[in-house]
Amino acid sequence: MALHTTRAPRDGDAATDVFASAFSGHVLPKYRMPEEPTPPGVVHAMIDSELLLDGNAAQNLATFCTTWTDEAVHRLMDACMDKNMIDKDEYPQTAEIESRCVNILADLWNAPGAGGGAAATGCSTTGSSEAAMLGGLALKWRWRERRRAAGLPTDRPNLVCGPVQVCWEKFARYFDVELRQVPLEEGATGLRPHQLARYVDENTIGVVAILGVTYTCDYEPVAEIAAELDRIQAEHGWDVPVHVDAASGGFVAPFLHPEVVWDFRLARVASINTSGHKYGLAPLGVGWILWREADLLPEELVFRVSYLGGDMPTFALNFSRPGGQIIAQYYIFLRLGREGYRRVQQACADTARELASVIAEMGPFTLLYDGTGALPAVSYTLTDPEGAGFSLYDLSDQLRMRGWQVPSYPLPPEREGTVIQRVLIRHGVTRDQMSLLAADLRRAVEVLSAPAPQADADRSGFHH
Repeated sequence: MALHTTRAPRDGDAATDVFASAFSGHVLPKYRMPEEPTPPGVVHAMIDSELLLDGNAAQNLATFCTTWTDEAVHRLMDACMDKNMIDKDEYPQTAEIESRCVNILADLWNAPGAGGGAAATGCSTTGSSEAAMLGGLALKWRWRERRRAAGLPTDRPNLVCGPVQVCWEKFARYFDVELRQVPLEEGATGLRPHQLARYVDENTIGVVAILGVTYTCDYEPVAEIAAELDRIQAEHGWDVPVHVDAASGGFVAPFLHPEVVWDFRLARVASINTSGHKYGLAPLGVGWILWREADLLPEELVFRVSYLGGDMPTFALNFSRPGGQIIAQYYIFLRLGREGYRRVQQACADTARELASVIAEMGPFTLLYDGTGALPAVSYTLTDPEGAGFSLYDLSDQLRMRGWQVPSYPLPPEREGTVIQRVLIRHGVTRDQMSLLAADLRRAVEVLSAPAPQADADRSGFHH
């Protein structure tokens, strides 16, 4: 006769069904670690269920960040899960690949001597915000050194910029620098060179020029800004460097707008930061900062540590961080090449222009930026905000019902009376998706423009 063995069911055993386990029958702990372990499949399923409450990243048209990567990137990230970027002695090849990426960017941005075998000056960061702060620190240190050498006071540094991302406000507050933020002129999309004369003085550590303004997506005229600083130096003797915040445009302009001179071709550009995880197409968690020449990075800012096994220089606001994003960035550089990047960014720009043309035909909107000449994006405002019968904030709420995250916000001072809406087109945002967005946009406008129903009886109920 056949023999059968049985086992007593164990409390919490998920062999039969994850959602019939003991763990799934309780609210997940929020303030205290549980006493006993739980099978990994059960915990994974429960957390995964909670994450369904997040928005769909592919429909997040507010973010500049990468929301699509190919499978090879996932495999490389898994392979680098245990590699600490700071430990260059233990992971020398990862450090070598970081250096290759810096050299590739130096060549892309036309640094003197780049592409000929000379090592460029720069490093990876956790993102463009950290990279921007490192660039700002170098500006402050160099300004202070010059002032001390001349026997002048160093207690009132200022930084001049237009409508910048919040990381520059953080830099100014954290590192005790006055932020002189130039207000927008009527009809302008960013800082204009003629405005600088009112804000730059002997205590100005640098001027930040934005290649891809967060609010409007346009490029500020870096070459003209540099020329105006040349004029100011000739008049007053103040040698004010430019830092280019190319968080987004640093991976767009070289491929779509090579005629725009904004990078190290301009002698006054001392440093450039960018975000690898935006239009650089890398996964979240990598940025880059480069200096035109090695002596523009003060040696006092570089720390050398030996307790991880070797004498390692480091310049960063943090210490330990993963190396996978850097490896993924290098993979994308090699896989796409210059022509591949050009095709990807051109596809995004074409999609942006198509969406802009559809929005322009809808009626209630006036385009502010149609995706031509700068970042792949579209921005617009209501032609008649008072007579439209709804606000752009109402429109954002309607679109969110379909999963679209389309931001509405006021322009910076002194144009905060103008509220705009912005759609960013990234790698993975397709023409078909934008046709669906346009259809939802039309429907939302119809709903918001329609007269309010007279009574609840007029409203449609729920139907199976």
